Amino acid sequence: MSTAPENLKYAKTHEWSKLEDENIVRVGITDFAQEELGDLVYIELPEIGKQLQAGSQCAVVESVKTASDLYSPVTGTVVAVNEAILDEPEQVNDAAYETWLFCIKAESLSELDNLMDASDYQKMIEE
Repeated sequence: MSTAPENLKYAKTHEWSKLEDENIVRVGITDFAQEELGDLVYIELPEIGKQLQAGSQCAVVESVKTASDLYSPVTGTVVAVNEAILDEPEQVNDAAYETWLFCIKAESLSELDNLMDASDYQKMIEE
């Protein structure tokens, strides 16, 4: 298992978040999550323009083992989705921290403060 990159923030529900320019937050799932799920076979992403609340269910990933809900790390509007992974969900298995799922224009960047840093996330998954 790879260690969590230091430049990302992490949710207890195993999503990573990366702050980009203009309050855009790029979201994916962690390496730990993809390992636990196994080979991904389907991903359902939120629609562009959809309003999300921090902590609300917004997407689904399905693997050969199970389906898992994904949750929005921040409140805001979906401004982009990674269309390439719809046809090739295994990209997430191959490179979880390089493969983003969707981007949200955050209403308040302070919500990122509610997420864990890399060391806190590592501690959580090692328990």
